[in-house]
Amino acid sequence: MSEARSPGQLLSILGLGFGLAGAVGGTIGAGILRTPGLVAAQLPAPALVLAAWLLGGLHALLGAVCTAELAASLPRAGGWYVYAERAFGRRAGFLVGWTDWLAHCIGLAWVATTVGDYGAALLPERLSLHPLAPQVIALASLALFTAIQLGGVRAGSASQELLSLVKAAAFLALVAACFLVPLSAGDPAGAAAGPAAQLLPGPGSGTGASAAAEAPLPLWRALLPAVLALQGVITTYDGWASPVYFAEEFTDPGRDLPRSLIGGVLAVLGLYLLINAALLHVLPLEQLARSSLPAADAARRLLGPLGGKVITAVALLALLGLINTVVMAAPRILYGLSRDGLFPDFAQVVSPGGTPAAALLLTTAAAALLVLAGSFDRLLGMGAVLYVCLPLAGIAALVALRRREPELERPFRAWAHPLPALLVAGVSLAFLVGDLLGDAGDGLLALGLVLAGTPLLQLSRPPSPARPAGESGNLPDSPET
Repeated sequence: MSEARSPGQLLSILGLGFGLAGAVGGTIGAGILRTPGLVAAQLPAPALVLAAWLLGGLHALLGAVCTAELAASLPRAGGWYVYAERAFGRRAGFLVGWTDWLAHCIGLAWVATTVGDYGAALLPERLSLHPLAPQVIALASLALFTAIQLGGVRAGSASQELLSLVKAAAFLALVAACFLVPLSAGDPAGAAAGPAAQLLPGPGSGTGASAAAEAPLPLWRALLPAVLALQGVITTYDGWASPVYFAEEFTDPGRDLPRSLIGGVLAVLGLYLLINAALLHVLPLEQLARSSLPAADAARRLLGPLGGKVITAVALLALLGLINTVVMAAPRILYGLSRDGLFPDFAQVVSPGGTPAAALLLTTAAAALLVLAGSFDRLLGMGAVLYVCLPLAGIAALVALRRREPELERPFRAWAHPLPALLVAGVSLAFLVGDLLGDAGDGLLALGLVLAGTPLLQLSRPPSPARPAGESGNLPDSPET
């Protein structure tokens, strides 16, 4: 395997195993333990629930196919920013990169805070009730994975592969238990749902069903539950693009990046379908629809009181793998921006082990400050807007580069172009409009966060001489925006 090309550069030592682990680890979090209940609440039949998860996976697969062309053609560290800069110029590239880094920091802080909450629940009661216990655990998790990454890209990639493997094994064990372990005779179907089960109408029942029989709903009202279900599903598939942040560090990016992206989505799709089939096997649809944490309810039916602890441990595994992915990926954004003259020089400092150490410490510090700030409702709303915008920037870059640079070497070409790009862009635009209509304030604040970084453009400089020739987005024919 090849090592660093010169001092201060990243190591090209990653392969398909890491790419698959990155895609799986960046996608599967605690959301899959909760979202099945939200999806089932919108749909009237188990087959439709499974169909929603299948459609969400196909949407992610189309996005992976489009992104695979960009990643294989432009295998450089930095993620979405690389494609926006090449297609639209340095200013657009900076705005996309800055947006991406902000979204990663918000997501990292939220995941670490959730780890703190789950971790505190597993502590002895005397410690779990301490008000600072969740924050201490959250900060400790950030410190742990930062220390692992400072050990170098080999340590980081090994931890990613291990955590993704353990995470997948834990979920598969949960699936196997749902199908193989006899249900507890003392736990009736509705017990886990609590008193609310007797108060809430089930799907397709009660006054709503009578009203629907008397007066047909308008088409948009009839489709709204399916749209809401798909929104929850597609959000749970977010994270499949994680391998692109390490594109420069693959030994054979033209081959391994498309396989990582597409293979990772297919692996997650299969696992999500198995999880939902298992939950539907254990929990009646109406109970699943009423459950705020259906995986825990299923585990309690199988294992009794121990089930809640088991699901908390599984959630922790999922979240720790996600922290490792984000802590590893986000510094590559700042590294790429810095090397290309769009961020201060210090962020391109690389440790002997191949880690952008300064960018890593800045990312961890930003996430730690957000953890200490404590309130996430507004930040999560802004982060959701930012995350929807990033794939849109990638799709726009794909279409623009197909038109402007037909001669660009493309080891992988998106299937049936431009149909996948148009489908992904249409869904992303619909979600963005829905988010903005739901809370325009979050959209304006997100825009403010993005624009807050524009003063850094005044410090921009020519790209580093270490940058390979012919890979600058600021080419003579590359428009400035």
